[in-house]
Amino acid sequence: MDGYELECAEVFLKEQEKLLGEEVLETVEEAVDFLEDCFAVVLDSVKDIREYWDENGMDIQGMSDDDILDSAEVFELPCGKYLVVEA
Repeated sequence: MDGYELECAEVFLKEQEKLLGEEVLETVEEAVDFLEDCFAVVLDSVKDIREYWDENGMDIQGMSDDDILDSAEVFELPCGKYLVVEA
């Protein structure tokens, strides 16, 4: 497990209730597996999240940047990037 993957897993493990509604995962390893299964991506900016969701057919019309960042699928990483999890 590389450092970047570890950072994503740790953030997701701490904040999983935002997306899952309850604590389901107990370890960093479980979080890594979950993120891999969901094809989670790391993006640089809100603009990149908009483009990613638009390319994948998500209706984001009318969503502000704050709405996007508040979405259950978006997790801010300590490095300033964003983890996007499609569950």
